[in-house]
Amino acid sequence: MISVENVSKSFTLHNQGSTVIPVMAGASLQVAAGECVALVGASGAGKSTLMRMIYGNYLTASGRIMVGDTDVASAAPREVIALRRRTLGYVSQFLRVVPRVPTIDVVAEPLLLTGTGADEARAQAATLLARLNIPERLWGLSPTTFSGGEQQRVNIARGFAFAYPALLLDEPTASLDPTNRATVLAMVQEAKARGAAIIGIFHDHAAREALCDRQVDVTGFTPGLAA
Repeated sequence: MISVENVSKSFTLHNQGSTVIPVMAGASLQVAAGECVALVGASGAGKSTLMRMIYGNYLTASGRIMVGDTDVASAAPREVIALRRRTLGYVSQFLRVVPRVPTIDVVAEPLLLTGTGADEARAQAATLLARLNIPERLWGLSPTTFSGGEQQRVNIARGFAFAYPALLLDEPTASLDPTNRATVLAMVQEAKARGAAIIGIFHDHAAREALCDRQVDVTGFTPGLAA
């Protein structure tokens, strides 16, 4: 479902004399349907960079990134938008939403974009918010006013609202108490059981051991660090 083939990436520091910093070379991995793969390695080794390339936030210098039938590395912007709408979900550590949009509508949006009726989308959003212990009195408020842990749970509810065939999870249990952490772990297991291909960054060792079928050390793709 996800195939990364010989991908490389560098950053150009335009305010530093256009210095080019190579950050990744020869990155390759495959993730099958129903499999969860953890990206591991020291801070700065490129875990988040690789995930952002898979999602299409960063351009690649070379290589292919296949998600289903789409090569994210060469896809046109409209193709990437279509991929994100129906195939590839992303749960980041940080919630980025338009201020003043009610929380229940933030969570319902992925369903509305894929053709679910408004009432059904809001009902499914309500179920997710309740499962993640977001009090109903907050559903009509913007999540920008919430605590970090509440925002993380809204992010998770939004990311799991639609049954994406592929998921990228960036520290999904960060900022969560044990009860909500257990709920999120169960949701990831359910996504695996329905056949989602998942790539995750999990600094929570216990969560990684519970969810992931194998690990990929991105240090092996880092110029100057690879063995």
